[in-house]
Amino acid sequence: MKKWLMIAALAATPALAQDAELRAVGDFDDIEGEEVRSVALFEEMLKVIEHPRCLNCHPVNGGPTQGDDMTPHMPPVVRGDADFGAPGMFCTTCHGTQNVAFVTGDGSIPGHEPWALAPVSMGWQGLSGAEICAQLKDPERNGDRDLAELHEHMAEDGLVGWGWHPGDGRTPVPGTQEAFGEIVQAWIDTGAACPG
Repeated sequence: MKKWLMIAALAATPALAQDAELRAVGDFDDIEGEEVRSVALFEEMLKVIEHPRCLNCHPVNGGPTQGDDMTPHMPPVVRGDADFGAPGMFCTTCHGTQNVAFVTGDGSIPGHEPWALAPVSMGWQGLSGAEICAQLKDPERNGDRDLAELHEHMAEDGLVGWGWHPGDGRTPVPGTQEAFGEIVQAWIDTGAACPG
């Protein structure tokens, strides 16, 4: 692997909080001012959004990364048309409809139906929380979703939910998808403010 690529991947790797849990929505009730509360809720959302389970499939450039250390995907793959991989090497060449444990040791091949990269317009690796927030709220970049549809995607979509059930050898995102959905809804209800 090229040295600069490894350095870039490591520089983009967030610190993993192994024991991090999502705070309950009620934990934010004492925060004065709706906008300040909304920003605090979004920063709580970032515990999930900036976790390697999410960032690995939200690259800004090139193909996916993998693992908690977000190393370049092995075997090397490219995005291809419709974010499902290149002809002859679609994501589904290796990724099935569910996680598959290795038979020769620890670990697994992740799977879900469908398995795909996020669109280029939703690349998050290396972006600030403020940039990710603006991107999430922009229908031109978020798959033409309004805030209600964004909530539905984050709270109910199975591929998003995979982050809480990533298979052997991977650290799941903190909390539960249900708790995350509640935080997303509270963020929306308080004005969907972005960090400064």
